[in-house]
Amino acid sequence: MIIVLKARVQEKQIKEVTDKIAKMGLKPHVSRGVDRTIIGAIGDESKLKEDQLKAMPQVERVMPVMKPYKLVSREGTPENTVIKVGKVSIGSKQIVVIAGPCSVESEEQIISIAKAVKKAGATLLRGGAFKPRTSPYSFQGMGEEGLKLLEKAKKATGLPIVTEVMTIEDVPLVADYADVLQIGARNAQNYNLLRAVGKVDKPVLLKRGPASSLNEFLMAAEYILAEGNHKVMLCERGIRTFCTFTRNTLDLNIVPALKKETHLPVIVDPSHGTGRTDLVTPMALAGIAAGADGLIIEAHPNPPEAVSDGDQSLTPAQFANLMKAAKPVARAVGRTL
Repeated sequence: MIIVLKARVQEKQIKEVTDKIAKMGLKPHVSRGVDRTIIGAIGDESKLKEDQLKAMPQVERVMPVMKPYKLVSREGTPENTVIKVGKVSIGSKQIVVIAGPCSVESEEQIISIAKAVKKAGATLLRGGAFKPRTSPYSFQGMGEEGLKLLEKAKKATGLPIVTEVMTIEDVPLVADYADVLQIGARNAQNYNLLRAVGKVDKPVLLKRGPASSLNEFLMAAEYILAEGNHKVMLCERGIRTFCTFTRNTLDLNIVPALKKETHLPVIVDPSHGTGRTDLVTPMALAGIAAGADGLIIEAHPNPPEAVSDGDQSLTPAQFANLMKAAKPVARAVGRTL
């Protein structure tokens, strides 16, 4: 249920409404817009006494949320959510670019690529310390040592860290190092893990599952928001189709659909979405044109020698060219890079 308040209400009046909602056994969620304050009442709506809320002088109207995803929906939060990560604002006019290797391999590797992508214009550093792999015999990541190397790269460049967390047990450890916690595609519907990152005061980058519908994707995000963490970014990273030419099929249809349905920032991953170095740049540009708030790109100092995902990683020179090509596209859609 959504409670729309009248214009220019005071904080005391807002608190009166949230207190009443809490006494009814529901959880209030306040969204402050330019003209209106909207309060979402989350929980068993049979406990909600609409007449009591409508009778409050600061309440303009009470209306149901028709979508199953209550907190994620634009119905409850009409204005775009902007997430601050250090000095970076994700979801604002500026398109953010997250770049770095699939896996952290060594101190030299992660610091050299961090410096290269920053020089080209990247605003955050990605890198996997814990790696979910299809084969149990593939490189599984460096673990905490990889997190320590990411921290060194952050100190050397100032770039905030985006890295994946795979298990509930690892959430506190990864949160100590990371500025953004990534939930990978394989864990997109691991609801216990989603709840766990929902209890942490760190932004979350939620990747779409390889077979997730739009509704399932947004309901996964709802799990995180329902635990109190509203700093969630949605990442389209390709879905599984009958196509074998690419690793996945990058579903750019979902970008404007998500922007219509939700207030959360949307990121596009053309590296995993295609699995091919030659397709990363054109699909990155297409993602910007489709309305994405940011890109996440795999880059490596020497892709042929990468321990994972070398086939989809850009060299520093290729990444720099992508950034140059992206600027006019961003301008064309009224954004900056």
